Amino acid sequence: MKKLKTPLEADRLKYNPPLPELLLDLTHCSIEEGSVTTSVADEEEIQKFFPHTFGRKIVSCTKGPLPGKLAPLRIGVMLSGGQAPGGHNVITGLFDALKKLHSDSRLFGFLGGPIGIVDNKHVELTAEILADYRNTGGFDLLGSGRTKVKTDEQLACSLKVIQNLKLDGLVIIGGEGSNAYCAVLAEYLLNHGSQTRVVGIPKTIDGDLQDGMLEVSFGFDTACKIYSELIGNIARDAISSKKYYHFIKLMGRSASHITLECALQTHPNMALICEEIIAEGKDLAQIAEELAEMVYERSQQGKEYGVVLIPEGLIEFIPKMVKLIEELNPLLAKYPENEIATHLSEKSRAAFDFLPLQIQQQLLSDRDHHGNVKLSHIATEQLLIHAVKAKLKQKKDYKGQFTALSHFFGYEGRSGFPSNFDASYCYALGHTAALLIQGGYTGYMAVVHHLGCHIADWKTGGIPITMLMSMDKRPVIKKTLVDIHEEPFIYFDYQRGRWAMEDDYRYPGPIQYDSSSLSEQPTFTLLLRRR
Repeated sequence: MKKLKTPLEADRLKYNPPLPELLLDLTHCSIEEGSVTTSVADEEEIQKFFPHTFGRKIVSCTKGPLPGKLAPLRIGVMLSGGQAPGGHNVITGLFDALKKLHSDSRLFGFLGGPIGIVDNKHVELTAEILADYRNTGGFDLLGSGRTKVKTDEQLACSLKVIQNLKLDGLVIIGGEGSNAYCAVLAEYLLNHGSQTRVVGIPKTIDGDLQDGMLEVSFGFDTACKIYSELIGNIARDAISSKKYYHFIKLMGRSASHITLECALQTHPNMALICEEIIAEGKDLAQIAEELAEMVYERSQQGKEYGVVLIPEGLIEFIPKMVKLIEELNPLLAKYPENEIATHLSEKSRAAFDFLPLQIQQQLLSDRDHHGNVKLSHIATEQLLIHAVKAKLKQKKDYKGQFTALSHFFGYEGRSGFPSNFDASYCYALGHTAALLIQGGYTGYMAVVHHLGCHIADWKTGGIPITMLMSMDKRPVIKKTLVDIHEEPFIYFDYQRGRWAMEDDYRYPGPIQYDSSSLSEQPTFTLLLRRR
């Protein structure tokens, strides 16, 4: 029995995402090579790891006939890592582009992420299968996974599957780790005489995969709009009841892009930006004091309510907390829990003693399989509420009523219907990946830029993945943090003093799909960067 669809789902399945003008006729879209690239750092070491693919040129799609005779292509595709709205549109965009290039082209989807190619678990994707996934959220078409394919045995299995399926190309849809794997696999295939081209697609709702032509990863737009709707709803509730502070933790363990964008969308009373905190060397007590002072000042105006946004990774950006964790990890393996605090340095002991008992116990008992503290499990929003309460008690003339509620918006934003922006962005990325493979490019990431312009004016092309890499223990793509000297943060910094005291909340409401003036508007982050 065919599953019944909601009216919105049925409507979205029929939607045709507009494309950049350059991609409207793929048979008259050629690829132009630009400048030679290097890596962001550690050039010599990166080149040793990637002798075949290092230093390749940036490429751009331009108008002009495709060179040579077009033959059918056999392409594989996989989804890797956490979900992000728009992944299915990358696949439908890839499929449609392949069929435009040659009607006999075929697309194979690997199941469960990178392990799917190792274990040879795949399905051929057809127009009939894809009809139920166009413009939908989630990664349920193929499933995803976080298995790291890095051993020689796993890479050899991947090569064998690629050879057996006679793949001309493979598209890997994922974040910085998945695209690093894309570069490794491309190099491995060339080293073993394979002509299969490997192309990456930039995916992560966190927005921390950026670099020049790579303006934003897909899913960021939709996730921020989903979170902003919820924040706006809570702000409206706060100003209605006038008796609660809402501490809202948002996705973004490594960077504060989501928190900054949602702040620009909703105008909370305070938003903590990790990159500013680490730049100024603030500790937890200082952050709590700033929050408490804001609560105190609002109370003086008769306002016992407000909204505070907190990045998921806040703890990891507070220097004294980082130092505390560094000291705790080896001590946890040597001493009983009730003795550990006595072995901390003076500064770390002070940081530890400032924490509420519940968080202290969590730091001592909740560890990963390596025996280290599980930082991501710390309820930062509740920690801050406790710290603010403690600071308010120290203010002798504070007579207000501080009642706080905590929230965490995470999974809510990962698999929603993609916004029209993300639907078109991903559809264009799929088309671009097809063109890169057709053009013989491997170890590249498909990019679409000029995203702050009208969709028709977007530009597309590819960048060598090695240009994004630097060395850690191995070659990695470094996450891009919020630049506190860039226009989005500067604008936020200029406005936040007013937002703290005034009820200047914005209510973005749900994502719109009908009116282009509302549905295709990019994020404030993209718009402010163009100023």
